Amino acid sequence: MGRPVVQAFAGSLEGQRARKGVLITTSTFTQDAWHYIDQIEKRIVLIDGVQLARLMVEHNIGTLTYQEYAVKRVDSEYFDEGLPIPE
Repeated sequence: MGRPVVQAFAGSLEGQRARKGVLITTSTFTQDAWHYIDQIEKRIVLIDGVQLARLMVEHNIGTLTYQEYAVKRVDSEYFDEGLPIPE
């Protein structure tokens, strides 16, 4: 997604008298788009497809658990209780 889309979004924020906004794409933002938001007064957060996917997984939005793994460790207290040692 390029600067013209980000610039249009910044303009729409002005129409709402908003000073902040979040623009999300399933694709990527161009370097020019990133540079543009650094140059303007408004605070615009850009979230690209990779970051969106990470947020979805992190917050369990639109995702299903496919498989879980149990991580085990030795319970040292079990062995410290003076259990009889088999002969």
